[in-house]
Amino acid sequence: MENKAYKSGFVTLIGRPNVGKSTLMNHLIGQKIAITSKKPQTTRNRIQTVYTSQEGQIVFVDTPGIHKAKNKLGEYMVNVAERTLQEVDVVLWLVEPTNFIGAGERHIAEQIQKVKTPVILVINKVDTIKKEEILSVIDTYRKIYEFAEIIPVSALKGDNTQTILEMIFKYLPYGPQFYDEDTVTDQPQRQIVAELIREKALRCLDEEIPHGIAVSIEKMRGRKGGHIVDIEATIICERDSHKGIIIGKQGAMLRKIGSAARKEIEDMLEEKVNLQLWVKVKKDWRDSDFMIKNFGYDKKEI
Repeated sequence: MENKAYKSGFVTLIGRPNVGKSTLMNHLIGQKIAITSKKPQTTRNRIQTVYTSQEGQIVFVDTPGIHKAKNKLGEYMVNVAERTLQEVDVVLWLVEPTNFIGAGERHIAEQIQKVKTPVILVINKVDTIKKEEILSVIDTYRKIYEFAEIIPVSALKGDNTQTILEMIFKYLPYGPQFYDEDTVTDQPQRQIVAELIREKALRCLDEEIPHGIAVSIEKMRGRKGGHIVDIEATIICERDSHKGIIIGKQGAMLRKIGSAARKEIEDMLEEKVNLQLWVKVKKDWRDSDFMIKNFGYDKKEI
C-alpha cells in the first residue's frame, strides 16, 4: 500500500568549487560517496546519492560546480550543472560565511534567477566566524535573492545538518520511493573506484597537476572462491613531466597513491583488493570529445 504521507524528489547541491559540497554530502548520507579534495573540479559527474528515511527519500544530484568554462570539459560541466537546476525539486546553494559576494557567487545568483525551483541557502563553515557575524552574512545574501530558507551549518562538524534534511522534506512533493532502502548511490562501482583513486592522487600530488588527471579502470574482477578483487587502473595525465611526478622517485609516489586508495576501496567493497596502477600521458585529453567520453563523461549531457 502506498504511503500517502511519503515524500520523494530530487535535490541538487550547487556552489563554487571548494565550499564543502562533498563534505556536506558525505555527512548527510553518512557514508563516503562524493570525493573530497581541496582542489577545484573534484566532482566531475552527477553523483547521485540517496537518503532514505521513514518520512521519504531524497535523491541528491551533486552537479559539477557552476563556473565560467575554459575548455571542452569545463563547458560540459557547466552545461550539466545549469540544466540540472531546471530538473530538480529543490536547489541547495552552499556558500561560505562572508559579507563579500564575489563574481563566482554572482554568476550562480544569475543562474538561479532563471528557475522557479525553491532555493535553500546553506551557509557553511559557520564554525570559522563569531556567532554575531552570522546574521550580517544572512542579511547580505538575503538582498540578492529570495531564498525559500537560509540555514547556517558546519558540514565539517555536522552542526545543524539535520535541519537541512528537514527543510528539504518541507519542499519535496509527495511521491513514491525511487530506490531500495539500501541504495546509497547509482554510480557504478567502477566509477566510484576511479573517483577514489583520483581523490588520493589529488591529495598526494603538488598543485600544478590536478586538473589534468583522469583515472581509467582497465580491469575489475573478483577472484573465484576468494574475497579478493583484482583492479588494474591507469592514471592519465597531460604531460611527460607530470608522469614523472605521479610515479615519483623509484615509484614512491605511485605506491603512496595506490596504498591510500586501496584502503578506501577495500572499505567500500568490504573485500581485499589487489590494486595495480599505471600512468599514461594523453595530451589535451580535456579538449577531446572521445577522451571525455572515454573517462565516463556522458556526451548526451552536453
